[in-house]
Amino acid sequence: MAVYTHLGAEEMADLISHFEVGTLRSAKGIAEGVSNSNWLIETSGADGRGARFILTMYEFRIDIAELPYFLALLDHLAAKGCPVPRTIHDRDGNLYRMVGDKAVALIEYLPGVSVSQPSPGQAEAVGRALAQLHLAAADFPASRANGMDRAESRRLFDACGDSGLAQIDARLPALVGRELDAADRDWPQNLPRSVIHADLFPDNVLMLGSDVTGLIDFYFACNDLTAYDMAVTHAAWCFAGDGTGFDPELSRALMAGYAAVRPFTDAERAALPVLARAACLRFIASRAYDWLNTPRGALVMPKDPMAFVRRLDFYADPGNSAVFL
Repeated sequence: MAVYTHLGAEEMADLISHFEVGTLRSAKGIAEGVSNSNWLIETSGADGRGARFILTMYEFRIDIAELPYFLALLDHLAAKGCPVPRTIHDRDGNLYRMVGDKAVALIEYLPGVSVSQPSPGQAEAVGRALAQLHLAAADFPASRANGMDRAESRRLFDACGDSGLAQIDARLPALVGRELDAADRDWPQNLPRSVIHADLFPDNVLMLGSDVTGLIDFYFACNDLTAYDMAVTHAAWCFAGDGTGFDPELSRALMAGYAAVRPFTDAERAALPVLARAACLRFIASRAYDWLNTPRGALVMPKDPMAFVRRLDFYADPGNSAVFL
């Protein structure tokens, strides 16, 4: 369940009236999502032929002061031909509106479905779309630091404590200490940087067949190492959901699709094993914290951090570094 705030029919209709999209016909809550309330909105359309949009109310983990970065980025990428949803500005040109103390944004609806068992052809298309995003964002004028960087991973692990981590799995405290130190010691320097998505899991990609129709959920987007975005995406796409079953065909297709649009530098390829381990550590940190701190009966079930421990174990094995070559 991912509708945390109820908006009545009159309140919803009044909100939609502030956008040049016609009159409200229906609003259906969307179950997917973790931190925001989302609705599928249908209107008469500005031309009377009907239109669909996604309405998002920002509930948790989003600093309203950062919304202009996320929403303007969508407009910038869409204008460059990337498959991302445009932000629908209100009649006064605003990127978002306030409903009480919460921000809401209306986003273009894109067709497509998220795949749970991607094919190599789909993985290749995702690699191409990610590279296109990185190139298109090169002249995006705004900048945002990575809010889920190595320092934040360390902070989250400290908040869990060794005893908390051991409740999840006995070997986690030692593994986390080793990997945090390794990431700090081996972090690559002077690699290309760009705006990155930083969370490109299969559920954040819409597809029709082998075509990418939408890259969505940019709320972790930031300016960081471009190759780190591939490391996150590789970990998200090339394993089963529980972190087992690495698929070499998906890996080759994803890497080849990206390189066909934006070739990796030699330094980037050499750094990918380190970046992949750090990417796994980032998701272990947030999942472990949620695992220990999400109240029983909460609307959203915490995700298993061990799924990314298994991925990290794969990347930490020197014999597997060739998957990035």
